[in-house]
Amino acid sequence: MRILKTMAALMAALGIGAATASDTEAADLENTIYLDLKDGRVVIELRSDLAPNHVARIKQLSRAGFYDGIVFHRVIAGFMAQTGDPTGTGSGGSELPDLQAEFSSEKHVRGIVSMARSRNPNSANSQFFIVYEDASWLDNQYTVWGRVTSGMEFVDNIRKGHPRSGEVDDPDKIVSMRVAADVN
Repeated sequence: MRILKTMAALMAALGIGAATASDTEAADLENTIYLDLKDGRVVIELRSDLAPNHVARIKQLSRAGFYDGIVFHRVIAGFMAQTGDPTGTGSGGSELPDLQAEFSSEKHVRGIVSMARSRNPNSANSQFFIVYEDASWLDNQYTVWGRVTSGMEFVDNIRKGHPRSGEVDDPDKIVSMRVAADVN
């Protein structure tokens, strides 16, 4: 016990404090996205361990309000829901430069959030998709940056598009997308 008290006194003298629950909670909120849809909130755990540059981009765009009001322009039942294009056509992105791929061995299973891109592996910008069911053919070819931890039932409710193209008539929109640490 004496050693613990001595260590605590030494840490206090050096200005080193133990991590508190609120410190841990704040760190978790900094690595969480709140994606608000018409039916409710989707909570996404950010995976900076897999894709630090993509996570930084998602945070930057979310903090700027970039995603608010953007439609889910391509939604294929049993596959995925894609969004993040301000033009709503599937060919647009932010004004920021494209990102270099950060492919990983993370599997594309239900709830994974991954960046959309063109045929060029280094063309991800702002568009992303959420996987409805396992899609192993995407593994090691698209950058995984997050995982839905709650609210997947709200993703399931996004209006579906054409069975092949995924093109959606009267598409659902993102109500709001924010870094959780920024939400009061």
